[in-house]
Amino acid sequence: MRSNRNRHLLSLALLVALMSAATWAAPKSAINTGRDRLALQGYDAVAYSTDGRPVKGSLSYEYRWKDAVWRFASATNRDRFAKDPAHYAPEFGGYCAYAVSRGTTADGDPTVWRIVDGHLYLNYSTQVQKLWEEDVPGNIVKGRGHWPGVLSK
Repeated sequence: MRSNRNRHLLSLALLVALMSAATWAAPKSAINTGRDRLALQGYDAVAYSTDGRPVKGSLSYEYRWKDAVWRFASATNRDRFAKDPAHYAPEFGGYCAYAVSRGTTADGDPTVWRIVDGHLYLNYSTQVQKLWEEDVPGNIVKGRGHWPGVLSK
């Protein structure tokens, strides 16, 4: 019983932290970027599928999509993305999938990721990812219900 209570308190604390982070953020756009408009903090969106891991992109291979700059490790990956950006771009614009499932936003960490049914999802941290993974299908459904309306909150 105590373990469940502690787990719920941790969930609540993390949610409050996520909501606080979102409150101080700049106006939200459909793609989570910094002031430099860089998507995925410069990681290659295609490499998650092709290499099975996050790979930093290069200034030499950039592509602009949805008012964001996307970087890639190779011309091949850039060209794959350009042919079908919606396939490779992270779900929920790269915001934390758990936060979106809870009706808010927080930055997604490009090194804390998971591909589900061919779609890339990011989470704020490994602790938050553990919460998201308690019910991946349910959290995806909840997130889709909040997306993209959560951007106007």
